[in-house]
Amino acid sequence: MTIKHFLQFKDLTREEIEYLFLRARIIKERFKRYETYHPLADRTLVMIFEKASTRTRLSFEAGMHQLGGAAIYLNTRDSQLGRGEPVEDAGQVISRMCDLVMIRTFEQEIVERFAANSRVPVINGLTNEYHPCQILADIFTFIEHRGPITGKTVAWIGDSNNVCNTWLQAAELLDFNVHVSTPPGYEVEPERAGLFGTDHFEQFSDPMQACRGAHLVTTDVWTSMGFEAENDERRKAFADWRVDAEMMSVAAPDAVFMHCLPAHRGEEVTAEVIDGPQSVVWDEAENRLHAQKALMEYLLLGRLAS
Repeated sequence: MTIKHFLQFKDLTREEIEYLFLRARIIKERFKRYETYHPLADRTLVMIFEKASTRTRLSFEAGMHQLGGAAIYLNTRDSQLGRGEPVEDAGQVISRMCDLVMIRTFEQEIVERFAANSRVPVINGLTNEYHPCQILADIFTFIEHRGPITGKTVAWIGDSNNVCNTWLQAAELLDFNVHVSTPPGYEVEPERAGLFGTDHFEQFSDPMQACRGAHLVTTDVWTSMGFEAENDERRKAFADWRVDAEMMSVAAPDAVFMHCLPAHRGEEVTAEVIDGPQSVVWDEAENRLHAQKALMEYLLLGRLAS
């Protein structure tokens, strides 16, 4: 089988993504019934972390264990990668000793270079540019709660960061719309977002207008990892981009709220919203586990009959 990587959302086709949603549902149902399911017995996942993590490490490590395999944690501080070993060399060596690699790092270029020298599939666990596993879980969550996302509208409020970029790629692939509202100077950069068209998103200077009629309202922290030096400046710039009850009131009546977490209540979202009845953030967080199990199964075994 040809090696497939998942470095950006658009690395997979629409058909493949829809297959993953189907498998995630089946795998989740088995998990809830406490059914043993070990399709990846004797397979090993290596997880390489340069950025801190809670949900990514837990979901991949637990997920691989639940699929019958093993997961090995490597932090760049404790390995030769942190001492200047070329990424290309690491890709050659690590991929000879495992079946699958997940990397959570800063520059997208690092995962691209590693994958180019890997004998096994490589998954982007987060970079400055993209967070494809998060959006895989987010869309799966939306489908669980509201059905197909095709033709729907997602409102992204806040920083045009890696999660926003990935929502934009997903919109083009799965045919839905994204309304993006950012403070001046933080707008979407289509080239950095890796877009192959611009028909599926619109930028709004007013976050209220971006939320109007949206079926899903979502946001993220104002200061992503690696940009901590800008924290004070960003708090001032983003003050009017806090998702609150007023914003949710102009969205569709059955709109849901999402946040990839961790969240700072009172900054990018009010407690009333994230802890309110429209919030699905806990289902969203759990679904990282199920969506990534489906992804790992597919990258290693291909399409299964059922």
